[in-house]
Amino acid sequence: MSVPLVAIVGQPNVGKSSLFNRFMKKRLAVVDKEPGVTRDRNYGVCDWNGVEFRLVDTGGLVPESKNQMEKLIYDQTAFAINEADLVLLVLDTRLGLDNIDMRIARDILKAGLECILVANKVDSEKFDLDIYDFLKLGLGEPIPVSATVGRGIGELLDEVVARLPRQENDNAVEAGVIRVALVGRPNVGKSSYINKLLGEERLIVSPMAGTTRDSVDTPFEYNGQKYILIDTAGLRRKYKVVENIEFYTNLRAEKAIEDCDVAIVLTDAVDGVTTQDQRIMSQVLENRRAAVLAVNKWDLIEKDERTADENSVVIKSRLAKFAYLPIIYISALTGQRIDKVMDLVNRVYENNHRRIATAPLNEFLAEVFARRKPPAKQRKYIQMKYITQTECAPPTFIIFTNHPRLVDKSYISYLSNQLRARYDFEGVPIRIKFRQK
Repeated sequence: MSVPLVAIVGQPNVGKSSLFNRFMKKRLAVVDKEPGVTRDRNYGVCDWNGVEFRLVDTGGLVPESKNQMEKLIYDQTAFAINEADLVLLVLDTRLGLDNIDMRIARDILKAGLECILVANKVDSEKFDLDIYDFLKLGLGEPIPVSATVGRGIGELLDEVVARLPRQENDNAVEAGVIRVALVGRPNVGKSSYINKLLGEERLIVSPMAGTTRDSVDTPFEYNGQKYILIDTAGLRRKYKVVENIEFYTNLRAEKAIEDCDVAIVLTDAVDGVTTQDQRIMSQVLENRRAAVLAVNKWDLIEKDERTADENSVVIKSRLAKFAYLPIIYISALTGQRIDKVMDLVNRVYENNHRRIATAPLNEFLAEVFARRKPPAKQRKYIQMKYITQTECAPPTFIIFTNHPRLVDKSYISYLSNQLRARYDFEGVPIRIKFRQK
């Protein structure tokens, strides 16, 4: 199912990041009185009354600025706007309307985009009448809110959900087909991998980073199993990409990850695991997708029979929270282990859809609880009473306990690791929820 994208845009310091944090119910974006603090984009998946949508917080728009950073932010934000299903144009009610707001509104109208005007900083009723000056923008009636105190946020979210395109399950028509996303940094070999797998030059391959610009879904069959391979792109509208390839890569990877059943995360054996690799893997984890870590360009590494094992130890020590991902060493150039990646994809897909009966689960819980008990908190002893699996893809477990809020993260990690070891959930994120018993 494709999740709609909502972009928050506006001038610097109108409260975009505060609104983003309010929607996400946590402080993810940096908020500061100094304008221009948001330079990198912030992403998140927001849920309102059971409806999910992606949210992107953009930098402050300053059209036709001579400042290099402001020009870069403007280009990035214009890209996000063109990708969005819905735009929230945030305006500062205290300052009122100006020429920059008019210019941004013209750009949105010219692109024919769905837009909601958000009149921010309406902290009380005495500012309510100040919002009607924004009607001159021609984008409809503004919704008054205060991102700081939370006024009007529920009404705004209701309107956002009402204006989103209807979500349809794209995979329903393709029963039995596994959707596989190829994600990774520019030039790690994603398109080369697909071409080698298909045995043809289906996708453009170039040593220049960022060659893949448009969304490419490639049907493929291997050993009787049907797949759709999603090369990391995700541009629904053509847009000129000129700078900051990392920003565009992240946005594309996010879309591809959301649309897939299993993600193949490609890294470069020569470069090792980079910060951007970790960021992309974090996107996989946040979207709760099954995944395989494929280390490409293995043919360029001098090695002996111990090199792969030693390299895996290094990777897993650097990527502790992704240690559940299976690692495979490949070469898209020579074809080394290309087909074995698909065997791993099948395995983690099956793991992701595994359902465990309640009786053996409770035997398991009694055993691991006896082996290690959670530490007491606030002089209260925590008992694990009962466990059941409620969902697959990803496997989700509910544990009934006497003090659900006192279970610490280290004990949750312990339970997750024990579940993986017992029931083979390799490559799969596990969710454990606690309920009062």
